[in-house]
Amino acid sequence: MNQLQKGNKKLLNAWAFYDWANSVYTLTIASSIFPIFYSALFVSQVEKNVSAFGMVFKSTALITYVTAFTFLIVAILSPILSGIADYVGNKKTFMKFFCYVGGLGCIGLYWFSLESIHTSLLFYFMGLIGYWGSLVFYNSYLPDIAFPEQQDRISAKGFSMGYLGSVLLLVLNLAMVMYPNWFGFDISISKTLLETGTETEITDALQTAKNSASFAAMRISFITVGLWWIIFSQYTFYILPKGVSKGGKVTKDVVFNGLKELKQVWLQLNQNLRLKRYLVAFFVFSMAVQTIMLVAVYFGEEEIAWGDADAKTFGLISSILIIQVVAILGAFLTSRASTKFGNIKTLIVINFFWMLLCFYAYFMETPFQFYIAAGFVGLVMGGVQSLARSTYSKFLPETEDTTSYFSFYDVAEKIGIVIGMVIFATIDQVTGSMRNAILFLVVFFVAGIALLFRVPKAKI
Repeated sequence: MNQLQKGNKKLLNAWAFYDWANSVYTLTIASSIFPIFYSALFVSQVEKNVSAFGMVFKSTALITYVTAFTFLIVAILSPILSGIADYVGNKKTFMKFFCYVGGLGCIGLYWFSLESIHTSLLFYFMGLIGYWGSLVFYNSYLPDIAFPEQQDRISAKGFSMGYLGSVLLLVLNLAMVMYPNWFGFDISISKTLLETGTETEITDALQTAKNSASFAAMRISFITVGLWWIIFSQYTFYILPKGVSKGGKVTKDVVFNGLKELKQVWLQLNQNLRLKRYLVAFFVFSMAVQTIMLVAVYFGEEEIAWGDADAKTFGLISSILIIQVVAILGAFLTSRASTKFGNIKTLIVINFFWMLLCFYAYFMETPFQFYIAAGFVGLVMGGVQSLARSTYSKFLPETEDTTSYFSFYDVAEKIGIVIGMVIFATIDQVTGSMRNAILFLVVFFVAGIALLFRVPKAKI
């Protein structure tokens, strides 16, 4: 098809639609059903430990370390791949590649088990690296397709579409898990037990059968995520421009061109104090925000007194739904607030709320308290993500090399996540409590607020 012009409504909507496609990963895999599924693997153990890579890990610490390692790989690969993409003028191909790797990784989680923990973690790794790897190229399209005055709005629209699409699939997945018999999963027990068993034995057997069916439904939900992601991304891939090739072969210099470009971006930051100080602030507060978002359900599963297994599953997924629905409102309100008060002032207020949430999380124990926290997390989650991305885009200098600048942005974010997740996992592993780890994140929000105050109002 003919390439659409920058600012074209159809082009902007097609870009935002990728959020609809890929956000199901963050909701079902990263935030809700997979953490519940993973925790259920250890339900029969007194101590939730697992042997992997020649060591014994606390279950939550292991998955956190693997997540941190994945982000480290993304941080290393993204500038190299961005350099190649910039040279061949086809970042859409790389975006597709990571999309398909991630989608297939989600499907592979169907076979996740402790008996084959290393293969299982490989599928988890594929899903995570596919999601974040594709975002490197997805985010870099924003200044290419939208004018500065459009970027806040279309960025917020992308996140809102992502929240809406992911909620729709999660509702289906939740129904599958809570009512597996509606979807053809077997929850029957033997006729002999029905005839000869006591009421308690029959009740226990029915609950065991339902738990087994729900576990199977969780596995199927991973497949639905992979298929949703791959299928719905096709519209975005059809509309987005391919780019312009510089021709020639991909040589060693081209491969490492991305790293050279990062160095150039770093040098250019010295001539743009506003962008440099914003990046430092973003690095610090994003470290804490992303860590909380990645471990929230593991925290809720381990630290909140839910009662029985059904109450826990329903409560955790309901909490995630609350977050997603409120996040749609949060992204909209943040966009309006940034228009009225400015991006930096709005980000300072949002970081202050995140800091308060960390204090609150340390003390919460009941499901009701967790639901309250979920509502406030949703309000500030959508806002901080969309506004952080669009603020960076608006602070960029006049340049056609947006991929390099967004590669730098993504590398900063990923390294921050690695540091945040390693610190969180280590405190969790050493102290045996995720509460201590989440309280420590307050330090990053305080530092982030202080650094945001140092961002100049105008380019310096």
